[in-house]
Amino acid sequence: MAKDHVLVTGGARGIGKGVVDQLAEKDYKVTFLYKGSKDAAQELVTYWKSKGKDVGAYCCDVKDYEKVKSTVNTILEERGDIDGLVNNSGITRDSSLFLMKPEQWNDVIHTNLFGVFNVTKSLIAYFIKRKKGAIVSVASIAGLTGIAGQTNYCASKSGIIGFTKSLAMETAKYGVRVNAVAPGYIKTDMTAAINEKAKEKMYSLIPMGREGTVEEVASVVEVLLSDAASYITGQVISIDGGITA
Repeated sequence: MAKDHVLVTGGARGIGKGVVDQLAEKDYKVTFLYKGSKDAAQELVTYWKSKGKDVGAYCCDVKDYEKVKSTVNTILEERGDIDGLVNNSGITRDSSLFLMKPEQWNDVIHTNLFGVFNVTKSLIAYFIKRKKGAIVSVASIAGLTGIAGQTNYCASKSGIIGFTKSLAMETAKYGVRVNAVAPGYIKTDMTAAINEKAKEKMYSLIPMGREGTVEEVASVVEVLLSDAASYITGQVISIDGGITA
């Protein structure tokens, strides 16, 4: 019997791709959204289809509410019922607040936080009507602790945490669970750009002394989507090697 159908935002690269891979490997039906990574998205779909897995991709900018709403409706029509949502799309535009341009603030808030609203809003009535749904949003330890030069990013991720807890309270009675994960330093394209000296300093702050992997994040996301987490809602699970302990 096929497992649930999960929609993943920002699924072509990084943590999102790790989630798509994990879910496809576990026989979920997976649909993911991407914005600019068309080649990577197509490659991912082709790979999993060659393995006999049901994976599809749609181009959609999560900042655009009307586009999100129409894309979600198209997915429901073309790919069937959606049982789970992973809000993963996110960007950084780092700068001290003193030097931060309004567009750097707006780009991050609109992608990271408004994006979560736009996609979740497009599905929440549907989940409630079905009395079934699991939502996992990818926050960050940046939403739990301040990071210099990332007021925009930290604000967006703190917002996701507040959103998660509030929505969980609203939807628990309808059988819809809402949780978040808060990754620490995870090995992705984003962290690959950090210079070695900065990485050494970063590792010194992590009790485990290393970066995490996208697979380590994806495995927790999969558990939160599954029936194994049927009594868990409104929670934020840190995946950070102990840095926030």
